Order: sequence, then C-alpha cells, then structure tokens
Amino acid sequence: MAKNKAVIDSTEPKSPFQLRDILCEHIKTETRLGKDIIFLCIGTDRSTGDSLGPLVGEKLKFLSRENVSVYGNLQYPVHARNLIETIEKIHSTHNNPYIIAIDASLGSLHNVGKIFVEDKPLTPGAAMNKDLPKIGDLSVTGIVNISGSLEFMVLQNTRLYTVMLLADVISRGIYHSILKTIGGKKISSDQLSL
Repeated sequence: MAKNKAVIDSTEPKSPFQLRDILCEHIKTETRLGKDIIFLCIGTDRSTGDSLGPLVGEKLKFLSRENVSVYGNLQYPVHARNLIETIEKIHSTHNNPYIIAIDASLGSLHNVGKIFVEDKPLTPGAAMNKDLPKIGDLSVTGIVNISGSLEFMVLQNTRLYTVMLLADVISRGIYHSILKTIGGKKISSDQLSL
C-alpha cells in the first residue's frame, strides 16, 4: 500500500471509522488553509453499479455546513452530461474548494466491496470509455463489480447489496469525519427560541 493510497474493506465493522480517520487528516489540513470542503458524488441512479455516488450524496443531503457542501444525490445526480457544468459551478461558488470526489469503479474480483482512498483525482466514466475531465483533490472509489468486457452490462448487473454496503460505509465515514473536524450543525439563536 503506497503512502498516498488506502484500501478499506467495507465488510469490516470498523471500516467507517477507518475512512473517518483518513478523511479527518485531509479535512483538518485543508480547512486550516481556509478551503471549502466539497463532496462531489458522481454517478447515476439509472444503473445499479453506477449509483454509488448518488446514494452517498442522498445519505449526506443534510450535511451542508458553512464550509462543507455535497453535490450529487438521487434527485440531482452528477453524471457525464452535467459534470463539467457542476465543476464550473463549484469553482465559481466556493472559496478555493478542496474536492473529495466519490464514484463507483470496477476492479479485480478480490477488490469488490473495497474502498480506495487516493491523493489524486479520479477519472469518471473510464469504464464506459467516456472522455470526461479528471476531478478531485482526493478520490474515494468503491469497487462495485469486476472489470473486464461488456462493462456497461457489468454495471447494469451489479448487486444492489454491494452498492448499498459501500454507500453506507462511505457516507458514515464522511459524516463522522465532518463531526470530528468541523462539528455539528450550528444552531442560530432564532432556531433556539422555536
């Protein structure tokens, strides 16, 4: 395992906390530099295997804080057709954004169900031979099925159980990393009187 790459087994009970600890190191450093933390959840709800990103985003819709934003969920997925537009929106809306990109990936049989965290951008749509820009300062990829031939069919025939397990671990890891580094949602004095 290289220094800039971590592999987490989603079937391990401590996997959300392993992800939390890795993310905390990055988030603490970047927030000290005054950067906004962006979780960019890539994928589509039209394909089981490619629905990891939108499912993670759906589970984290409530997570927005002053310097934390989540892009991509089941209602508003970020996919091949709107990725460039979304990246432009992030850069025009946020102060020096630190983008953590989340996406599904295909890999070897022994890596199915594993989460890879790497200090590099990810290349969305690679399995489908789509020419999309690399995105993210940090990438979190969940291996949903095996790579090989007919990858479109492989994504369509991916077990929802595997995708849901990965989405649960990733969303919990992200949630706990934000609680640990940035804290709970700030409540204004107006809300206290309600």
